Amino acid sequence: MGRALQELGAAIRYRSGLGPRLRETAILMVAQARDSAFERHAHEPVGAAAGLTDDELLALREGRDLGLSDPVERAAWTFTRALLDGSGALEERAYETARAALGERTLFELSTLVGYYSTLALQLRLFDVPAA
Repeated sequence: MGRALQELGAAIRYRSGLGPRLRETAILMVAQARDSAFERHAHEPVGAAAGLTDDELLALREGRDLGLSDPVERAAWTFTRALLDGSGALEERAYETARAALGERTLFELSTLVGYYSTLALQLRLFDVPAA
């Protein structure tokens, strides 16, 4: 099962349509929401290389709104936050707003990313994997 999970991770990182900045923002949102020091440690440098500023990285670490002005980034942040904050079900209006801004492919890839990294966070905590 580990190999299949690794393959999914590689697909998310290297074969999805998610841009690096959007992808790393979402990963770091999961790291904060799921209290995953390992994911935070692994992905903050990648996020910085993808264009996240020090202030944005701090906001992600603290679970704060990034104040994103780009409408696509804002929609992705809002969608990801909704997935992390609740049961994973979105109200129809929230889903339609996200779909209009991002498209169904991005919604699928982003929700897959949230599920994948949430699974990793759970396993990293369960098996007490150190961040460094």
